[in-house]
Amino acid sequence: MRSVLIIGLGRFGKTLAAKFSELGNDVMVVDNQEDNIREFMRYAVNAKIADCTKPEALESLGVRNFDICFVCIGSNFQASLEITSQLKEMGAKKVISKASTNIHAKFLGRNGADEVVYPERDRAEKLAVQYSLSNIFDYTEISSDTGIYEIPILDSWVNHSIIELNIRNKYKINILAIKKDEEVISLPSADYVFCLGDHVLVLGKQKDMEKYVSKIK
Repeated sequence: MRSVLIIGLGRFGKTLAAKFSELGNDVMVVDNQEDNIREFMRYAVNAKIADCTKPEALESLGVRNFDICFVCIGSNFQASLEITSQLKEMGAKKVISKASTNIHAKFLGRNGADEVVYPERDRAEKLAVQYSLSNIFDYTEISSDTGIYEIPILDSWVNHSIIELNIRNKYKINILAIKKDEEVISLPSADYVFCLGDHVLVLGKQKDMEKYVSKIK
């Protein structure tokens, strides 16, 4: 369990707060709008209405006590930079800030953010990869040319095992899990025999995935 401070309850901040709470973490949320705070009282251990651009308001939160501080203010460029900088000056252990533009991301890094997240851009890039290739059901980027893909199996795989098909060497992909209806089999054994309708989660390079999906009828 981790202690998490989330500043800013826009769409991204709300989703982050709800999920961290669901996973059993101690969550404190801060926003300058009372309506946003009231909505999230049920998710947070603590909630506070405050203008975190003011040093005294930020200092009162005890930022050094949190494992992670998230700055989720994407629409107010100046406020995002000020809060990120002040958190680091006050001794926050780790500051992760949300960016809304490339310029915003660069300035956040210069102002002390340990990590910058860019959810709108990342989601757009993910969708572009997912829908550029047919038969890709989901995609998570690992690096510029490598990702985790959810794909259907080839018809020729049905009733054959992973080791029999020599998948890693033949297709240059690594199987991480198999989805059978609602069941997920993580790290399946080499003797797993594929069934009609199976999906696989694989780790591979985009160039190899393009070759693979071209074989799907």
